[in-house]
Parts: sequence; C-alpha cells; structure tokens
Amino acid sequence: MTENWNLLGHEWAVDMLKQHVAKHTMRHAYLITGSPGLGKRSLALAFARSLTCSAPPAPGEFCGECRNCRQFGKMQHPDLTLIQSESVGGMLKVEQIRELRKSVLLAPYQAPYRIVLLLRFEEANASAANALLKTLEEAPSKVILILTADNVEQLLPTIVSRCEVLRLRPLPVPRVDNFLRSKGADAEQAALLAHLSGGRPGYALNLLEDESALEFRREKLTEFANFLPASRVARFRYAEDLAKDKETFRKTLMLWLSLWRDVMLQCAGKKDSITNIDQRELIEMLAIKLDLSAAKKQLVAAENAIGQLQRNVNARLLAENLLLDFPK
Repeated sequence: MTENWNLLGHEWAVDMLKQHVAKHTMRHAYLITGSPGLGKRSLALAFARSLTCSAPPAPGEFCGECRNCRQFGKMQHPDLTLIQSESVGGMLKVEQIRELRKSVLLAPYQAPYRIVLLLRFEEANASAANALLKTLEEAPSKVILILTADNVEQLLPTIVSRCEVLRLRPLPVPRVDNFLRSKGADAEQAALLAHLSGGRPGYALNLLEDESALEFRREKLTEFANFLPASRVARFRYAEDLAKDKETFRKTLMLWLSLWRDVMLQCAGKKDSITNIDQRELIEMLAIKLDLSAAKKQLVAAENAIGQLQRNVNARLLAENLLLDFPK
C-alpha cells in the first residue's frame, strides 16, 4: 500500500481525496492551488491513479503496478487528456479548450474514468477560461477534471465555484531539510535550500539538482542589489534587457517577490521567518530604509507585475515602471 500516495506532505488533501474515491463521492471538477514547486501536479496525478487503478490494495489507494497506474505515472494513458500552455509563463488558448470539449464526450477507453488535467490554469486567456465554463457545467459523469493554479484569485470566480478547491500550503522548513538530506544534500546545503524554497519541496529539489537554477538566483539577486543605487538611465537600460525574454523576466519577478516578502517580515520584526537567509545584509539594509507599509507596496507591485506579464502587457513598460518605483 502506498503511504500518503508516495507524496511529501499535504496529508489532509490526500486523506480527503482518498475518502472521495473510497466512498464514490467524487466531484466532477477539482482545483488544486499553491505556489510553484509545492506539489500540485504530483497530487493531481496521484489522485488520477487512485481513480483508475485496476487493482487497488485498499479503497482510495493505487497499486502503482497495474497497466493503468504505469501509464498514468508516465502521463501516457489513453484516458488522460493533458492541457497546458506550451511553456511555463505562456498562454493557454481557447482552441485547446474547444478540442477538450470534443474529447470529453467520448466514453473512457480503458479506465473507469476519463481524466482531464489542466495544468497552470492561471495561464488561460479570457476566452479559454470562459470556454471551460460550459465544459464544467456539462461534463459527463465519467469525466473528472483536475485544474491546478497558483491561487484562486487568478481565476474566474465562476470557475472556482464549480470546483472542489484544495489550497496547498508550504511545508515546514525542517521537513524539506530532511527531504533534501534523503536526496543526498549535505547538512549546510539542505538547510540553505530548504529555506530558499519557502517550504516547497519541488522547488527545493530543483535547486539541488540543477546548479543553473541556483546560479540564476545568485545572478539576479546580485543585479537587484547593484541597480538599487543606480541612476534612472541605468534602470531604464536594465529594464530594456530584462524585458527581452518573458520567461527570464517572470522568474526574476518571482525572486523579487520572495525578497520583498522577507523585507516586509524584517520590518514587522519577524526576521526569523525570512526565506532568503543568504541575503540578510541586503534585507536588513532595505528594512532600515523602508517601513512596513512601503515594503508591502513593493511586494504587491511585484505580485501585480507577475499577473500583468501573464496577460501579455508591454513587458518593457512594465519593467520600467517597476524599477523606477524601487527605493534608491
């Protein structure tokens, strides 16, 4: 029997979904939300396996060995429809949802249910989101839709209201620390990456296994510190470079968001809760210059910028406005 569906954390969500499967009280649509790297996709796939396993060792469990389990594990099952934008930070288009509406009318080919997995649905454009509403309202009984998104605020309220919502939360840092040690990290490395991940095991593992991800972070935070005292002309020049690649810009905004959150915590006297423990000097310097209200303003600006970038606003203008408002 698989313990907690072989997932790290989110036991409450696994238990709830197991009960739905065991009692045959599944909803027609689920929405799993949480920060990137938190485990939304892994939970969705484990749920799909529990729904379709042909030899479950117990109600709500999956064996991991049957044909359905193996195919869902590889995301290659004939009854799995996967819908997402072409790349992280891209756009999920209405044509993809229109194709989905045709496929959900088909009876399951091999498994008891047809599973539709819509990843990063916050990247759906307005037309795609509206097109999904009809599918949510009229999905056949043998179809279960599972959406993932960073948070419910990015989605249409009418979509959220038609789903069973599971809001995943970051794990305690010591738990991620232990997880990284089990993957081969030494004590110092595990402690740092666990903090940097903010309790997101997927992101922590990515930092451990991909040196370029950690180097990208160092590079962008160094640039951040360097342009704080820079002139308007230098900031405009940096904004122009930053806006050239949308995915690099998005990743940079995520780092800034994390840093401003730490500055806000420092201003609030909660320095033990900061994530970027290797940037304490920069965080303390900014906290001296800003009060809590000003730090929160920068945090909200970074959050809004991420949303605007996903809506395809002018990236260069967005970068310029953001950088000009940074404290000097």
